[in-house]
Amino acid sequence: MKILIIGGGGREHAIAWRLAKEGHQIYAAPGNPGIAQIGINLNTTGLEAAKAVHPALTVVGPEAPLAEGIVDQFRAAGLPIVGPTREMARLEASKIHAKLLMERLGIPTARFVQVESAEAGIAALSQFDLPVAIKADGLATGKGVIIARNREQAEVAVRKLGPRLVIEEFLSGEEASFIVLSDGRRFTAFEASQDHKTLGEGDTGPNTGGMGAYSDGRILDSSQVQRILDTIIEPVISTTGFTGFLYAGLMMTSAGPKVLEFNARLGDPEAQALLHRLDEATDFAAALLQSATGSLRETLRSKADPSVCVVLAAAGYPGKPRTGDPIHGLAECPAQVFHAGTRSGAGGIETAGGRVLGITASGRDLSSAIQNAYAGVQAIRFEGMQYRRDIGRKGLKRWPPATIEAAGT
Repeated sequence: MKILIIGGGGREHAIAWRLAKEGHQIYAAPGNPGIAQIGINLNTTGLEAAKAVHPALTVVGPEAPLAEGIVDQFRAAGLPIVGPTREMARLEASKIHAKLLMERLGIPTARFVQVESAEAGIAALSQFDLPVAIKADGLATGKGVIIARNREQAEVAVRKLGPRLVIEEFLSGEEASFIVLSDGRRFTAFEASQDHKTLGEGDTGPNTGGMGAYSDGRILDSSQVQRILDTIIEPVISTTGFTGFLYAGLMMTSAGPKVLEFNARLGDPEAQALLHRLDEATDFAAALLQSATGSLRETLRSKADPSVCVVLAAAGYPGKPRTGDPIHGLAECPAQVFHAGTRSGAGGIETAGGRVLGITASGRDLSSAIQNAYAGVQAIRFEGMQYRRDIGRKGLKRWPPATIEAAGT
């Protein structure tokens, strides 16, 4: 099957990698150097790209084209495409819209207020204990949330992220990412994964688009999964008819799972870990086509082996990243390398964005998967390379192996 992938990041490379393994012909718009090794990159995007290659199916990776209505455009042209309509994509494109929907449906989430100005935001802070979460209403590439620990930080956050904001109570617990694929009525779920949002070890430093993720069948137990399906996923899909990938970012609190945010697409870097772990018996392309045509029957099944993705970021990230640095060691890397912010330069592959590569590996247990991923990290070099050395460590604290070797050392 000829498949077009919209986007050019690590998530899109992971989607392309999995579909190419299943024997499909891959086109990407715009793609990246990693995708070019297994498919064809296009200079056009959107409907123009589809007209150029006539795909049997299109898969949208990033949130921006979904929010702009690319699915509506393709459907109007009679072209099968995986993703939500513009209206459905507001679940991610507007934090205010998402919180109001959750309130209407009784979906468990943090207490919140919406504000339309910095003045109203600062006044609303008195309604919350510290720390408090300040969230920009619109798309912010994973960097539109600030956890303020004191009043001064909160006021700075309101002025920085506003004027349209959600201010909400801080939830304690452990985060989990839960992603399903839906055709508007039926859905099938990946096993849970866990993102690492901040730049520094121990969840310190500024928020990023994600510095790594891991997937392990023990992150959630069966009763937690069922509760998430019953109280969060099913109400959203049955009410909205959501199609494509619905991502629930969750806090597993003492009172049960509560929604931190919804995304309208596969997470990045969760996709790299999840697709690396997807069982060979799963026909991923069939599941995607069934999602696009309202006929979902395929089940997403994961291998028992956990998987880990470690993001290598450029100097300056998550601010203005430095670009143009040559990347060394790609051919020698023993793990799977998913390209994100890369380009082809005169001397080979070089950095071209904030999150540069996602080094991904699986293992017989989480400790082995972590070691395998960091063995891949050690093979890669570029000037100013940043990465966290504790991806997956939270899982090791919950399920300590007999012997834990230091990861990333």
